[in-house]
Amino acid sequence: MTETHEPVGPVDASIHPRYAGIATFARLPRIEDVPRADIAVVGVPFDSGVSFRPGARFGPSHVRESSRLLRPYNPAQDVSPFAAVQVVDAGDIPANPFDITAAVTEIETAATALGDRVERIVTVGGDHTIALPLLRAVAKKHGPVAVLHFDAHLDTWDTYFGAPITHGTPFRRASEEGLIDLTASCHVGTRGPLYSKQDLDDDQTLGFSIVSSVDIEVDGIEAAIERVRRRIGDRPLYVSIDIDVLDPAHAPGTGTPEAGGMTSRELLRMLRALGDRNIVGADVVEVSPAYDHAQLTGIAASHVVYELVSLLAAQLRGTVS
Repeated sequence: MTETHEPVGPVDASIHPRYAGIATFARLPRIEDVPRADIAVVGVPFDSGVSFRPGARFGPSHVRESSRLLRPYNPAQDVSPFAAVQVVDAGDIPANPFDITAAVTEIETAATALGDRVERIVTVGGDHTIALPLLRAVAKKHGPVAVLHFDAHLDTWDTYFGAPITHGTPFRRASEEGLIDLTASCHVGTRGPLYSKQDLDDDQTLGFSIVSSVDIEVDGIEAAIERVRRRIGDRPLYVSIDIDVLDPAHAPGTGTPEAGGMTSRELLRMLRALGDRNIVGADVVEVSPAYDHAQLTGIAASHVVYELVSLLAAQLRGTVS
């Protein structure tokens, strides 16, 4: 007979002040403090792949601090994620800051091991380089996945200074390695100048369609949601969110900001529309706290993680014991 355990939730804010205590994500228990876990929030404090502003290595701790105000019931999704399943903070995955190749291997190994312990992982970066090892780990478990990529940038470029693995290249490498479903992957929120028009042609060949920031402005958020839902269908879905998909007014604390982005409300609306999709993993990356003001970016990122956890908890509810 399988032993069951009631989920251990976050620290009660009516008894312990939100600003006190250990800053785990949403003040959840650490993975080592519970007998089992279903969903793990894990940090990857790595930013050696950035091409402009550094600092995303401090993103996980900043998002955790910014998550102190989160509450246990999500009315927008009508779910209490921390009561539905056991959600934990799994700490940080350490990665070599001087050797990108070694770091990518370390992240893949650790994410694979964590994926063997829990049903789903939501990762907080770190720069977007980490999406490649995370997709490698997910593909081992689920095969090629549809990638829904929220970002100001395509991140399907080839190399920077001859380096094939950087925060601007993870989805080209993932496509080349057969990690993604070429018929069901999509960028959302892209905008701004490119190196050339060939970038768009290459991106399509690599398996992505695009719902740009301009598309959202012209056609509206509901039309964008419908396009995304048609594109991803019922495939296993990995959601990768660069916080710079938001306009700098909503997320100034990021490494490569671009004008003309989504609002935080639009991003949350699009995520909530994925409730009936088969999400198998997610990441939220590129929070660089040195450029943040009044925790604007950290708060936006913490709410994005919360919505992702809520989606996963609703999916898993009733399937785990």
